[in-house]
Amino acid sequence: MRCRSIIDSMKTISKNYCTHSEQYYAKQIKNATVVCTNHLTPEIKLHLITEQCQLWHSPANECQFNDPFWAFYWPGGQAISRFILDNSKYVNNKTILDIGSGSAACSLASAIAGASQVTANDIDPVACVAAKLNAQLNNINIHVLSKNILFNDCSQWEVIIVGDMFYSQDMADVLWKWLDALCNRGKTILIGDPGRHCFKPVHHIQERLKKLKEYKLTENCCLENRGFSTASVWILE
Repeated sequence: MRCRSIIDSMKTISKNYCTHSEQYYAKQIKNATVVCTNHLTPEIKLHLITEQCQLWHSPANECQFNDPFWAFYWPGGQAISRFILDNSKYVNNKTILDIGSGSAACSLASAIAGASQVTANDIDPVACVAAKLNAQLNNINIHVLSKNILFNDCSQWEVIIVGDMFYSQDMADVLWKWLDALCNRGKTILIGDPGRHCFKPVHHIQERLKKLKEYKLTENCCLENRGFSTASVWILE
């Protein structure tokens, strides 16, 4: 029975992932993670690394992935996903781009909330496979885009979601410039962040940044994120 289960699993992986690399990543992700709903959006199941996983307790040099950021549900993403599920008017019948999508939780929340089309975008090829796995896990259809689209005019999307992307000053400087330009073109910009020190826009952008909601994080999320206890959702107007 176990052999048959493994064979069936590999057939499924081969069917859904066209390249050998994608098939390999899918198998590795499934082996390294557990399906988790212990977060702000229990409606969404995600393949995550938790305390139940061997990798959680292993040194960094034993990790088979270069940087498995996609295997954690970061606080800003949790906040945006919860907000979207509770306030579907921001995405309903709209085209959505989830930039730096990681696990694609925000993409899945948008699809559940009635978005007409959702694109999860991440330049990491493993994250893109993780996004596909999570979409399949929830029986949701999304597009997954792997190319770098920073400074793209994003003409095909109405709403841009940015969760937990202000992790360095260099990235923050690039993002604020790009998001400012997109906002001036009429895009709706939703941002999720727990209060990282790089989340400090220049004055003319700060005046147009409005907090929509603040959420208290779950206990396990607080422990994973070095003391952050809340995360907020902002809109750039």
